[in-house]
Amino acid sequence: MASSWGLLRIAANAGLSTAQWVVQTSVHTGQRVVRGLAAGEPPVKIAQDLGAELRAAAQSVLGVQPAPDEHDASTAELRARGAELLRRSSDVHFVEDTHPAYERILGELTPDEARMLRFLFREGPQPMVDVRTNRPLGIGSELIEAGLSMVGRLAGVRRLDRTNAYLNNLFRLGLVWYSREEVEPERYQVVEVQPEVQEAIARAGRAGKTIRRSIHLTPFGEDFCRTCLPMD
Repeated sequence: MASSWGLLRIAANAGLSTAQWVVQTSVHTGQRVVRGLAAGEPPVKIAQDLGAELRAAAQSVLGVQPAPDEHDASTAELRARGAELLRRSSDVHFVEDTHPAYERILGELTPDEARMLRFLFREGPQPMVDVRTNRPLGIGSELIEAGLSMVGRLAGVRRLDRTNAYLNNLFRLGLVWYSREEVEPERYQVVEVQPEVQEAIARAGRAGKTIRRSIHLTPFGEDFCRTCLPMD
């Protein structure tokens, strides 16, 4: 709020109609507070919003353009970067050893996730099951638990309870994908007797059933593992 009053003093020194601006802004501010409180918004959020609105209004009165965000790339800059990529793709002497995203991805992985990636690279696709309630023709079937597997346990992760969160992150990064295709049927028997699967089946009631799926590395994930992870 102190910065907003600083803008008011600048407006007065510039010979603008500060009094009129204050009246209009005060009315708007009061209305914003009433609407926010009535909608159940936290007071802190209302104050933050008002601070931003007052600054924008004062800048408009003064004819001041807000400074551009240094992180926002213009369309021209993006187009120039795209053109440079296309130029490199046509250069027969340009060689790119690794994908530029790999360095960033390494910074977004936990040690447990690296172990899971190495396991999937070594052992291939793994069985995974969903647990649902069983209904005639599948109509009205309810999902009880999704994506139950032994990937975390077999990979030897330290935080077994985070296995699904780890897999979600690997999926987000484009390193793994989930398939409706099954692996060898006998491999599901081991998964389906795991405590978490049995608990989900019990919660599904008398009509609980498992839906068999599988988890794979994507081609991108395979190349990432081959490039970035030691397999010794």
